[in-house]
Amino acid sequence: MYQTAEPTESIYVSWLGAVLGTVLVGLSGLVPMLIIPLEAGQNLRSEQGSRSLRLLLSFAVGGLLGDVFLHLFPESYGALATSGKNTHTGHLVMGLWILSGILTFLVLEKIFEFTDEDEGENNNKGDEKKKKIIGYLNLLANCIDNFIHGLAVASSFLTSFKMGVITTFAILIHEIPHEIGDFAILLKSGFSRWEAGKAQMWTASVGMLGAIAALSLDSVQSLEARTSWILPFSAGGFLNIALVSVLPELMSETDPKEAMKQLGCIFLGISIMAVLSFL
Repeated sequence: MYQTAEPTESIYVSWLGAVLGTVLVGLSGLVPMLIIPLEAGQNLRSEQGSRSLRLLLSFAVGGLLGDVFLHLFPESYGALATSGKNTHTGHLVMGLWILSGILTFLVLEKIFEFTDEDEGENNNKGDEKKKKIIGYLNLLANCIDNFIHGLAVASSFLTSFKMGVITTFAILIHEIPHEIGDFAILLKSGFSRWEAGKAQMWTASVGMLGAIAALSLDSVQSLEARTSWILPFSAGGFLNIALVSVLPELMSETDPKEAMKQLGCIFLGISIMAVLSFL
């Protein structure tokens, strides 16, 4: 009787830790609302507000690129190595999933554009809806990213409580600068400050689905085997958002001083992700 009670109690602790850890990571989406001033959304139309937003967008580009090349790609290669698929075929499959992520988000953006053009013919708000395309794509990418975080947190707690706490802390630190960049992209897309905050929380709820999926599977090994495609696919999605949706607008900057500031913010975003990758 005592031999079966201890494993059962351990399972309950793992489930409780996984749920609380996922909720804590999800709440990081509210951090930008505490950092970015209340009047930020109202002042974005002014020249000074537009410059500030472009600096935040530059930071977002750097954070996304750092996340892809210093976090998602290494994690994907590491998953190949641990699964015994670190072969030429395994690398090709991973490359195909990256391309799939890029092309999927490109196709979705075109679909949104065509839909909004049709609506815009009979609606004066067509331009406003078109502005939100990048925001919707970013929310979709964040849903995938948060699902991965839920998987990671829950699977870590299944391994050990200590590992779960360390993983939750690492993801939390990594997510805060990422969420700030995402918030800037939503503001740029035409979302109000409150709308952006609510959207961040909705995407955070997807992390709970990831945690439930991890807890419902038989083992951590079966979890990794069934979700190995998610990391490279989301990496492709983030690459599309950073290089196709956001960076072209920054490239149109004509003021050399502002361009250097934006470049500095890009490097700052990459540097922060580089430092966090060692934690």
